[in-house]
Amino acid sequence: MHRSVWTAILVAATVSIAAAGEIRIGRYGGEFLAIGIGGRALGMGGAAVAVATDVTAAYWNPAGLALMKYPQFILMHDERFGSLVNYDYGAAAIPLGKDETVGLSIIRLGVDGIPNTRNALIDNNGNANLDNAERLDYSKITYFNAAQWAGIVSYAKRESPSFTYGGNVKFIHHSIADGTANGIGFDAGILYTYRERLRVGVNVQDVTTTLVAWNTGTKELITPTLKIGTAYAWDLFGGTLTPALDLDLRFEGRKYSAMMHVGPVSADPRLGAEFSYKQTVAVRVGYTDVKQLTVGAGIHLPKLDIDYAFARFGKEDDLGGTHRISLRLTLEEPRFARPE
Repeated sequence: MHRSVWTAILVAATVSIAAAGEIRIGRYGGEFLAIGIGGRALGMGGAAVAVATDVTAAYWNPAGLALMKYPQFILMHDERFGSLVNYDYGAAAIPLGKDETVGLSIIRLGVDGIPNTRNALIDNNGNANLDNAERLDYSKITYFNAAQWAGIVSYAKRESPSFTYGGNVKFIHHSIADGTANGIGFDAGILYTYRERLRVGVNVQDVTTTLVAWNTGTKELITPTLKIGTAYAWDLFGGTLTPALDLDLRFEGRKYSAMMHVGPVSADPRLGAEFSYKQTVAVRVGYTDVKQLTVGAGIHLPKLDIDYAFARFGKEDDLGGTHRISLRLTLEEPRFARPE
């Protein structure tokens, strides 16, 4: 199923999970964490496993954090379906010593201000002519939020000039009205750089399988996702052209929503390219794993990067598109620099 549809039915899906009292090893359990983060990455179709070497690497491939030279902070906001769904992200990463980096990331996907009319219905006393609006006592309507949160603690280390590795500990929290769920998961990634131009990365999300437990007794399992990516930097027309290719491998038996599948294994490619001119401005284009064409642009200012991206969910006008903007602050001063 199209990822945007799964995002749109976030509330219904969460209710159905919380209502059961069983262990579910189902598909799309961690789908809110598969949306991706950062304006740069979305502009490139989410092909960022081998591209991200800044604070956003904590999500795409934690091994990339080890290549950071200065502390960084980032904020992102994304609205979907006419502002019905809000998607927000913030993170910080700090180099430690010559070879290590630590980071903290927060992700939230939510539908806010949902009316609860269960206690506001008025008995129509057999009058079938009353419409729905007349059957509500508006003073008794309350509101609640449906939200999914993730807190990610990251660590990365540069083993050699060409090889880095890293890992994440993820804390997951779901809430809808009185239903809540909590879970913990782990990611592990590596990144290899050849002659500072070719990069190959591997990130295994939920490497040990992530258990999310609801207060109703339901337990949901998020199975591992293997993300493989490569990118190459070319000098061209006074700038740098960076094409990238990622491949997401899952083992949930996605037969209809995946681009390719063999038995329980599904594969979804992501394509992207960025042209950066003199490290000042950049333009981007991409094609996502859910068949979205994306475009984006970025401006590099002293210590501040502004990245914008746009993606349309489909040909249907009612689904619309998403505008994503992220602001990344780099403390690019000698006193904050990683020691050589």
